Amino acid sequence: MYTFLNKKLRYMLRQKEDEAQKKQPDNEEKLITGNLTADLELIREMMGTSSDIKVHEFKYGENSSQKGALLFIDGLVNNDVVTQSILKPLILSKSLNNYQAGEMKNTLDIVKQTVIYSGDIVERHTIGELIEGCLSGDTVFLSEGFDKALVISSKGWDKREVSEPQTEPVVRGPREGFTENFRTNTALIRRRIKSPHLRMDHLTIGKKTDTNVCVVYLEGVANPDIVDTVKVRLKTISTDSIIDSGYIEQYIEDHPYSIFQTIGYSEKPDVIASRILEGRIAVVVDGTPFVLTMPMLFVESFQTAEDYYIKPYFASMTRLMRFFAFFLTVSAPAIFVALTTYHQEFIPTTLLLTIAAAREGTPFPAFLEALIMVFAFEILREAGLRLPRPVGQAISIVGALVMGEAAVSAGIVGAPMVITIAITAVAGFVVPDQNDAASILRLILLFLASVLGAYGLVLGFLGILIHLASLKSFGVPYNSSLAFLKNMQDSYIRMPLWTMTKRPESIAKGDIQRKQYNTPPSSEIVNNAGSMEDN
Repeated sequence: MYTFLNKKLRYMLRQKEDEAQKKQPDNEEKLITGNLTADLELIREMMGTSSDIKVHEFKYGENSSQKGALLFIDGLVNNDVVTQSILKPLILSKSLNNYQAGEMKNTLDIVKQTVIYSGDIVERHTIGELIEGCLSGDTVFLSEGFDKALVISSKGWDKREVSEPQTEPVVRGPREGFTENFRTNTALIRRRIKSPHLRMDHLTIGKKTDTNVCVVYLEGVANPDIVDTVKVRLKTISTDSIIDSGYIEQYIEDHPYSIFQTIGYSEKPDVIASRILEGRIAVVVDGTPFVLTMPMLFVESFQTAEDYYIKPYFASMTRLMRFFAFFLTVSAPAIFVALTTYHQEFIPTTLLLTIAAAREGTPFPAFLEALIMVFAFEILREAGLRLPRPVGQAISIVGALVMGEAAVSAGIVGAPMVITIAITAVAGFVVPDQNDAASILRLILLFLASVLGAYGLVLGFLGILIHLASLKSFGVPYNSSLAFLKNMQDSYIRMPLWTMTKRPESIAKGDIQRKQYNTPPSSEIVNNAGSMEDN
């Protein structure tokens, strides 16, 4: 089935490429004529008269006999590069003074090789290519009498510096995060994986935005079929705009109607690098610090970067705690409603009397009481996220305390329900990657528990497990890492790093061997190494 879908996607891609070639606008196919005035007029006609589009005409060569022009967009280029590395050398260069006006057929080659100070210069022959380069932050050099032009790298827009990501803080580990700059992000990955087999394939998506997208993978480790599938799905995206990686995630995921995300993301270069080394494919999108990774497994939501930088015992304990916290945030209100409404015999007598006394005089049944508190929590959480940070924190903390205390004092809800929702809220922040899915599952289980009690809970969890078992991420079963198989060093618990000799076989293909032997570091080896250094 997966192979059939892959072939169908490739067929659709070929059809779209043929249609695009047939319907390509005439303006983009227009060639550079060599008439500088006519070419500039055509460019102005296509790009309009925006104030940030700069056209600088000048003369250069022997006795300033040759006419040229620079085209760039103010704000996207580094003005010092344009002035010092392009314009000044062209006007003052002695390499061009030995050529008479009629003997300059190789002028652009001389300019490219000996005059302009830039490490990235390409020749272009169509007006559309010049406009594309200009909109990307490059500088275009046109010269009278030449049917080609030079596109010179001069990008220099303002960008945010590399800093610690706020969504994935760590106590121990690297504190650098991706930024909104495309090349900064690819360089951060390249700096961590210094392998000649690291591949970065460039794409451009979005008819209006022309967003740069980079597919990053480790050749020989990543599954070639999955790599091809990722590229095909990206190329079949036909839309006007790609503003964030979240757009691409929704266009290429396997199960767009599922509440669970089947494509991972992260702001940390070390996390992305480790996933690439396991055989996954990363997708870097210009303008966003969030890098996508695929295929994704369900267990990834319960893993953090810090798990691999600390001792395996504490890392395993905290990971098991995250599984328990996810269970709590999804089911705690539903369990409370089921027990207090249908199964009071399971509650210890003393606790049951306490709950009954606390709920005495409350006007609503347990289900409606829980529903009110759940929606109140969601409103407070959304307000805390959208308001300015100082105000948002005050609203979240003070609002929860004041509203909870006031609701109990007024007899609208009981204190046990407030405690249950508080535990639910705190547990939800332990697994932030699944917070959206947990919010929906919480309401579904709450409704089933109010109607069928414990039977509704069992049916709800059974439905969740069936749905999770049916999910796939680029052909890889979503729950493959949770099966009780031999290769389970990094699922429910985190085994020591020296035991992880192989990459996940469901993801990687080819070179799946990480290390040769499953042996712990030996003190004898350390002592021998120390004695060799002394000698």
